[in-house]
Amino acid sequence: MTATIDHLVYLCADLGPAVADIAAQTGVRPAFGGQHPGLGTHNALLSLASRTYLEIIAPDPAQPRPAELPFGLGTMTQPGLRAWAVAPDDLDTAVRQAASAGFDYPAIVSRRRRTADGAELTWRMTTYPQPPGSAVIPFLIDWGGSEHPASAAPAGLSLDRFRLRSPQPGRLTALLRSLELDLTVESASQPELSAVLRGPQGQRLALRS
Repeated sequence: MTATIDHLVYLCADLGPAVADIAAQTGVRPAFGGQHPGLGTHNALLSLASRTYLEIIAPDPAQPRPAELPFGLGTMTQPGLRAWAVAPDDLDTAVRQAASAGFDYPAIVSRRRRTADGAELTWRMTTYPQPPGSAVIPFLIDWGGSEHPASAAPAGLSLDRFRLRSPQPGRLTALLRSLELDLTVESASQPELSAVLRGPQGQRLALRS
C-alpha cells in the first residue's frame, strides 16, 4: 500500500480576506472551491502538486450555521494550519493497518461538495476524535471516481517543508509508518503543524497552527 499527503487544512474566519492575503504573499490567488452542504463551510484551493493541495476553509455565511463546525472552526481564535489529510491507495486497508499500529479511526463517512461550476465532488473519509486545535494525526481520504481537487486548483506553489510536532511522537510515527509515509515527528509539549510553501518567483509562505 502507498499513501501521499492529500491536503493541508488552513482555517480562517472569513474566506475573502484570507484568499487575498495568501495571493499577495505568494503571487498565486486561491480559487473558490465550493460549499460543503450541511456542514456550514466553504473553501478555496491552491494546488501544491498533482495530487496535493492547500484547502482554505471558513464558515459559509450563505448556509445555516450548524451546532458544531468542522475542525473546531466555531472556537477558532486566529487563522492557522489545523489539520491534514492522507490519501492511501486503499482506504479500508489503511484503516486496518492503522488499527494494527494502535490507532483506531472511529468511522468512515461519505461527504460531498458542490464546486463553483455546479459539479458535485464526492469522497469517503475517516473521522477522528481530536479536540479543536492542531490535529497532528491525519484523517484519511479517498476521492473515488471524483476529479482530484488539486487538478483544477491554481498551480504555481509547491510544498517546500511540512513539520509535525507531538507530545506522543512515537505513537504518531507508528501510524505514519503503517501508512508507509516517511515523515519525521518531533517531540514537543503541544501538538503543532507547520508548512512552508514556495511561490513561482521564490516567494515563501509559512503556515503554522
